[in-house]
Amino acid sequence: MQRSPSPSTMPRLHIAGIKLRFVKPPMRFPLGTSAAVVTAAPLLLVDLQTHEGIIGRSYLFCYRDSGAKAIAGVLQEAVDLVRGHAVVPLEVGELLSRRYALLGVTGIVRMALAALDIALWDALAVAANMPLARFLGAPLRSIPAYNSDGLGLMPAHEAASEAQKLLEPGYHAIKLRLGHREARKDIEVARAVRDAIGSHTDLMVDYNQALTVPEAIQRGHELADLNIYWLEEQICHSNVSGYAQISRSLTTPIQLGENLDGPESVHRVLAESATDYLMLDVARIGGVSGWLRAAAIAAVHDIPVSSHLFPEISVHLLAATPNAHWLEYVSWADAVLLEPLSAIDGVVTPPERPGLGLEWSEPEVKRWTAD
Repeated sequence: MQRSPSPSTMPRLHIAGIKLRFVKPPMRFPLGTSAAVVTAAPLLLVDLQTHEGIIGRSYLFCYRDSGAKAIAGVLQEAVDLVRGHAVVPLEVGELLSRRYALLGVTGIVRMALAALDIALWDALAVAANMPLARFLGAPLRSIPAYNSDGLGLMPAHEAASEAQKLLEPGYHAIKLRLGHREARKDIEVARAVRDAIGSHTDLMVDYNQALTVPEAIQRGHELADLNIYWLEEQICHSNVSGYAQISRSLTTPIQLGENLDGPESVHRVLAESATDYLMLDVARIGGVSGWLRAAAIAAVHDIPVSSHLFPEISVHLLAATPNAHWLEYVSWADAVLLEPLSAIDGVVTPPERPGLGLEWSEPEVKRWTAD
């Protein structure tokens, strides 16, 4: 069995440069939420170059074209600031956090530095010829996954049909987006999906911050008989006291966290008992380094940790998270990957390939390159 390297045997790499490409492959299922309708995935592909010839890779889902361009600008500048520096993620992260302190290490800056952090860790694991999970000291254990590829806002009959399609690859859990203006439509859609998938399939519900506190409580009560696994982001993500009120009022567990900015933001949410579960977004929480810190905070509070997007990256991090819960699976990067991630009987296992196992399909990258 391979062992994680000690500090004295860590691969010695140095940052040489970075290659960034913006692609927009189409989604298999257009995703309509209470916030927007997305039909193509705006992805920023990251290739971190080292003087030793090792490439570290990562990618970001950038939400909008303007987001990709802004993040790319910060990321290129950040790499210029640390060019020649040893590939030591925590040192690089601390240095850049200081350099961007006046601008603020939040939002776009946080995501840019997270993409770099992920690529740094990937380069180290590739140089050590180990999957990232194993490089972090964890076994390549299987993580339960739910299919989150579709089920946006749509009529009840369409949602029921799409729910069955999402289960076809072998998943035993799916996520449904709700947040219609009229509460009765949410109930109609949720009931139609539950009837279509049966009582033994886990069903998560995401409101994408569409509701007020009273609405969240009311609709939560109205969904209580449908055996919903969790209710996610019903109100504005920053309304921590509101989530605490909702959590006290409902028996269905609350899921929160994908918009938490940096590991330090986890403290308040858990201290106020605002959620039953914690969902970490590797780009917003601060990359691999930020994830490890945030997951440790959750472990102290005995809160299960799930992932948001980026399944190819998150599966390694969940394998290294003792309190791991669910992997959110989306296929949005599949179009540009040589070897996409796959689920077998509802679970996903980190691949045996070195690092994250990310390799781009160059013909497909060229095909979907955006301006």
